[in-house]
Amino acid sequence: MAKTSTTAKTSTNKQNDILARFTELGHEALNRLTDVPGGSKVVDMMNESKARLDEMQKKLRGLDALEKRVTALEKQLAATVKKPAAKKPAARKPKPKPAAPPTNPPA
Repeated sequence: MAKTSTTAKTSTNKQNDILARFTELGHEALNRLTDVPGGSKVVDMMNESKARLDEMQKKLRGLDALEKRVTALEKQLAATVKKPAAKKPAARKPKPKPAAPPTNPPA
């Protein structure tokens, strides 16, 4: 069992070393990217994308609060719809006026 534990630690160390090396290579590649023609534009676009993503995340977080408000309003609306309104007596129709006798114009 001691060998299994040692092997697990060794593989974890190797994995960490590989990840650390990969991270270093990534940093080096980004640093070299500015030296390549047009590379600075790529770096600028990546930075702009990051800023836009941050703004989008902030807006999306605000949607949770709006969703809660809409849910509360829906509950209020449902409560008011369920309450029966006081019934008003039906309005009576006025009696029709008697028709006036036809007037014949003097001939």
